[in-house]
Amino acid sequence: MNHFFHVRAVHSSGARLGVLQTKHGSLHTPFFMPIATRGAVKTLSNIELNDIQNHVDSTTDPIVLSNTYHLYLKPGLDVLRVSGGLHQFMNWKGTILTDSGGFQIFSLAHLRKLSSDGVEFQSHIDGSTHVITPEKSMEIQSVIGSDIWMAFDYFPGYPATREESEHSVALTTAWAKRCKQWFDEYLSQKEVGTHQLFSIVQGATFEDLRKQSAQELIALDCNGYAIGGLAVGEPVEKMYNAIETVVPVLPPDKPRYLMGVGLPEQILEAVKRGVDMFDCVIPTRNARHGSLFIHEENSSHLIDASLSSVHYTRINMKAERYSKDTLPIDAHCTCVACVSGFSRAYLRHLFSINEPLAARLATIHNSTFYLTLMHEIRQHIRCVA
Repeated sequence: MNHFFHVRAVHSSGARLGVLQTKHGSLHTPFFMPIATRGAVKTLSNIELNDIQNHVDSTTDPIVLSNTYHLYLKPGLDVLRVSGGLHQFMNWKGTILTDSGGFQIFSLAHLRKLSSDGVEFQSHIDGSTHVITPEKSMEIQSVIGSDIWMAFDYFPGYPATREESEHSVALTTAWAKRCKQWFDEYLSQKEVGTHQLFSIVQGATFEDLRKQSAQELIALDCNGYAIGGLAVGEPVEKMYNAIETVVPVLPPDKPRYLMGVGLPEQILEAVKRGVDMFDCVIPTRNARHGSLFIHEENSSHLIDASLSSVHYTRINMKAERYSKDTLPIDAHCTCVACVSGFSRAYLRHLFSINEPLAARLATIHNSTFYLTLMHEIRQHIRCVA
């Protein structure tokens, strides 16, 4: 029995309700994690982010995702130590999950050298050289003090050859073992439940390698399991196939986390395949560029009762067509940006003059949209499970 995660109900589609308990909150799954890469969700204060979660669904506590590599470079470990960890530094009372830095092996491929021991990075900030090993990733996350740590992993991107994918699986397993050993030794000196470690399944689009990776990582008995190396340019059906391959292999009493996904319909499809946790830059990054997710005109709900589809549309608030549009941003949304009387024309005006308020209001709206999406999904699973 997993002491930190309990499945409450399972829908006929495979979607399930659960509660993930961390030191800083009870998280009702399926849930979405806003991205606070460097210790902040861009344009939002922690107070606003917490208020959005409480407004949408006060029964579940908030969570954000931050990044080990970026926090290691700035503000740096000395500042985090003096501050007592990231929770105190950013004044966040909710749960924090930290990516391990493994994604930067992919995204900063032109600035790194890979070996069996770890990765040598050239800082994208000042060009200085840094070596991150599985043990170093764990050390950094211990200084950050996050609730959920991710094991250091490696994936080659898409498309990947079988040889590259085999190397990815072998390296990810070897590094996960080293992470788990460091984590267990560290945790032996801490209060039970202080931190949790998730490992990351790799294997690209090869079903046998995905299963092999999952089985090797399950043997380590981590607190949860992520499906990584997806949403990096592969066709969406290949992503769904990878989920369908991995999920049946994973322990049913531990949370399943699909990393870096995604669009609302992709999240719903993954939920129906048994995934519990999600993160993505889409809602906040799109917001800063004027792309907003809104309800369909004649529907106050995003999800139908059968969990078959998501009903939404996207609008580009920078478009000239909205320059005289006096309608609210989204007539069915109850976020601050939508109920405070701001019109589409006004928001379009703010974007046209590069006023920072535009990004703030748009981010509040898109963040509310995504958390509302997850709330409705949980409601429908609960009603028909």
